[in-house]
Amino acid sequence: MREVLLLCWRDTGHPQGGGSERYLEQVGAGLAARGITVTLRTAAYPGAPREEVVDGIRISRGGGRFTVYPRALAAILAGRLGIGSLAGIAPDAVVDTQNGIPFFARLVAGAPSTVLVHHCHREQWPVAGRLVGRIGWWVESRLSPRLHRRNQYLTVSLPSAEELDALGVDRGRVAVVRNGVDPVPATAPIGDAATRTAHPSICVLSRLVPHKQIEDALTAVAALRTRIPGLHLDVVGGGWWEQNLRDCAADLGIADAVTFHGHVTEHRKHDILSRAWVHVMPSRKEGWGLAVIEAAQHGVPTVGYRSSRGLTDSIVDGVTGLVVGGEHLDPAGNADDVAALTEAVEDLLRDDERRSELGEKARVRATEFSWRQTADGVHTVLAASAAGRYLSGLIGTDPVVASDAEYATQRAAG
Repeated sequence: MREVLLLCWRDTGHPQGGGSERYLEQVGAGLAARGITVTLRTAAYPGAPREEVVDGIRISRGGGRFTVYPRALAAILAGRLGIGSLAGIAPDAVVDTQNGIPFFARLVAGAPSTVLVHHCHREQWPVAGRLVGRIGWWVESRLSPRLHRRNQYLTVSLPSAEELDALGVDRGRVAVVRNGVDPVPATAPIGDAATRTAHPSICVLSRLVPHKQIEDALTAVAALRTRIPGLHLDVVGGGWWEQNLRDCAADLGIADAVTFHGHVTEHRKHDILSRAWVHVMPSRKEGWGLAVIEAAQHGVPTVGYRSSRGLTDSIVDGVTGLVVGGEHLDPAGNADDVAALTEAVEDLLRDDERRSELGEKARVRATEFSWRQTADGVHTVLAASAAGRYLSGLIGTDPVVASDAEYATQRAAG
């Protein structure tokens, strides 16, 4: 395999870029380190050059939120004719990232396409508006599985593989390669008893967008503040929903108990995580939950929702953190349970021994993940696709460190 084309609606420099974009770029960097020519086609945004090379990846940008898709297809077609920004491109394999909507690269690329799906977006489509949401869900749940019925699929967790199966995607074509994680910067502190805050502290590490449901963390703090004196919440990350969250904190009367840090450096991020007692991830939907493992690097357990699906893979419930809710639906049809989240957070804040036990087990598990392992796993999937073969099950995980259940799933899937 000599050349790979990556397609994604955003890159990590995009103001709304996040974990899924990081996954793809880390994979691209790993492939480039193998001597493979890697091109990433993505959307343009203010201040970003049309072309640049980052970590060995040639990045080509064009189009916006919706036009990135047709412009990428046009660029691929033109490139095959030797003109335009992708002139001369001849990939052996294509990664078509489906963030709700795929690029449908199989129609024009002239190479095997692997559809990368972090998670299905059914619960998130309403945020896009009634019409766009209905069209988007139809594309994701009906059109894409049909048009890609002979394509390899790639996802990041076993629950996401189950979601694809529910949409009619043959499990024999769904490979699972989990996220890696960057090592803690050498100059950053490592979380332990000496770095924790003297007061009870909660941390949320997330993009600030509606489906991350940071309001649930704010609600939990408001409920616990009178019962746990000195409680403070650190919100790390930025996004267009930030002002709404600030307003929510003010309305709940906890503005003085919440610090919105915005986008921070890697060093500062790990510094904040090292000080936290508990990490909360109240997201409506996650494919994996990279922040879970980043918190785990500092011995900080995570509390999240069972209905998010992906967190049931990144958090080992009762071992490295707690997964709550999902037993009943609220009036809006959601399975999230703020009361259960609040109770779980309170239990961990009050129980030093259990919190420490879960945190240390989380720290051990975090050592099982690396971006090199992720890149190697994706390389295996793409090489098989280029050779006309399908892969399925958990790829790139040593069965010695995978759980017995995961290994059984992998063997059963072939």
